[in-house]
Amino acid sequence: MNFTYGKNVLVTGASSGIGLAISLLFAQKGFQVWGVSRSGKTNRELPPAIRLRSMDVTIEDSVANGIQAIWDEMMQETGEGFGTIIHCAGWGIGGAAEDTPQAEAERQFQTNYFGVLRVNRHALPLMRSRGPSMVLVVGSIAGRISIPFQSHYSASKFALEAYVEALRMEGRSFGIHATVLEPGDTATAFTQQRVMVLPPDSPYAKKALLAVKKMEHDEINGASPEKVAKLALRIAVRRNPPIRSVVGIGYRLLLVAKKFLPARLVEIVIRSMYIVDK
Repeated sequence: MNFTYGKNVLVTGASSGIGLAISLLFAQKGFQVWGVSRSGKTNRELPPAIRLRSMDVTIEDSVANGIQAIWDEMMQETGEGFGTIIHCAGWGIGGAAEDTPQAEAERQFQTNYFGVLRVNRHALPLMRSRGPSMVLVVGSIAGRISIPFQSHYSASKFALEAYVEALRMEGRSFGIHATVLEPGDTATAFTQQRVMVLPPDSPYAKKALLAVKKMEHDEINGASPEKVAKLALRIAVRRNPPIRSVVGIGYRLLLVAKKFLPARLVEIVIRSMYIVDK
């Protein structure tokens, strides 16, 4: 295994789903993994190469103290800090854009977007001190193609796409390499943890419910988190990673179609996948 940015890796959202799959695979391949989540706990038995710590990416003090504590722990145990951060913390809202309270949309962004910014703001100064480093952000295909009745989730992932593009250009002079990984439907607890906004008196209620059921079906039958982890591993050791990487040939073809087909036609296709007019 090529440890381009050292053996120490920090993974957010590491207690379940894609974050846990990435942590397990990286540990199997010889990396030393420090994973963080709100609880700092998981229902899986972890190998010694994975240390799970409690850190809430939505709380400034938790991140500031957590990042420094993990860095110091790594230095004490291994003699070097983390050269790679993999951002996996995230969750989703299901429901109409109009029905979603602003407070709930802001809470969505606090984890999915500002959580990444918060962690990087405290981590990047430390990473610059050790040399070339990698920031891998797990985004979503919904950051390239907005999904109806997942408007705020899509918006948070679109924001990450723009952020990573800028960070790549800004960080290159300091050896900071940034890239975004774009899974599509994936079979994780994300499906069960989705927050539903479905007011019974909403004119969108019936269509939103049918759309979310379609999402749930696709996610349950989607790619395994281990498949996403394998692509993350291939990207994380590259000296010159791509701006973005899509998980799955079907989604890559969909993005090619979006690039060359008229925007209105793409909209019709995506809408027909989730919205039934009856």
